[in-house]
Amino acid sequence: MTGILALIDGSIYSQSVCDHAAWAARRLNAGVSLLHVLGRRDVSSTPVDLSGTLDVEGRNTLLAELADLDEQKAKLAQKRGRLILDQARARLAAAGLDGVATKLRHGDLVDTVLECEADASLVVLGKRGEAADFAKLHLGSNLERVVRSSRKPVLVASRAFAPIRRFLVAFDGGVSAMKAVDHIARSPLFSGLECDLVTVGADTAESRKRLDDAAMLLRAGGHVVKAEIEPGQADRVIARRVEAAGVDLLVMGAYGHSRIRNLIIGSTTTEMIRSCRIPIMLFR
Repeated sequence: MTGILALIDGSIYSQSVCDHAAWAARRLNAGVSLLHVLGRRDVSSTPVDLSGTLDVEGRNTLLAELADLDEQKAKLAQKRGRLILDQARARLAAAGLDGVATKLRHGDLVDTVLECEADASLVVLGKRGEAADFAKLHLGSNLERVVRSSRKPVLVASRAFAPIRRFLVAFDGGVSAMKAVDHIARSPLFSGLECDLVTVGADTAESRKRLDDAAMLLRAGGHVVKAEIEPGQADRVIARRVEAAGVDLLVMGAYGHSRIRNLIIGSTTTEMIRSCRIPIMLFR
């Protein structure tokens, strides 16, 4: 049985992550593992330079108190993490999923995801984390790190789940986009859903051939496909198409360039995640 790895934190996106994971699990006949990671910074006190300010007895007393505080913080963080996981498991149980596994881990999020995703076919996480709930233009700080590092498709959950009946593939002809198309053609996750396949750019013979080849692969997988080429800037055209056509899920290749290049000229992936209010499935 393939599995769904759902990343849960204390943000307002956690319920949506559960709902998207439940949708995927039902369509894939898969189990769900809930993962909550306690970062190292969550439980350690800020280092204090005590040199020259306290005598030996005072310094030792303060260090002992700081150690006790760290221990208390660690226990509270673990207790809170367990509560978050229990609430998420209860939500999945209410959606009809049994045997949901929970994992509470310490350490770096990306390293932990790479360790836990081995038995998963899909990773689900929220668009924003706890620190970004009220910053509409600020994405979760770990989102890009997870997408760039994960070897599995990543489903970025929107603020709230809505039924998924129609999906759009933003197809640029690249390796990641072809990986997405091949996955869609083979996966029951997309079975029976309406499909739009859109390339943004000039309508050349080369781009047309790539689009037709992708459409042929999807049709061979049983999909009814509407394939089109539209001129313009990719993020704006796709966002407008998503809104106008009533698309429920966007599928695209992710972060095709280095972080340095993205920092200089921007990232289409980041702009799409920011501007689209629907879930986005990303392939690397």
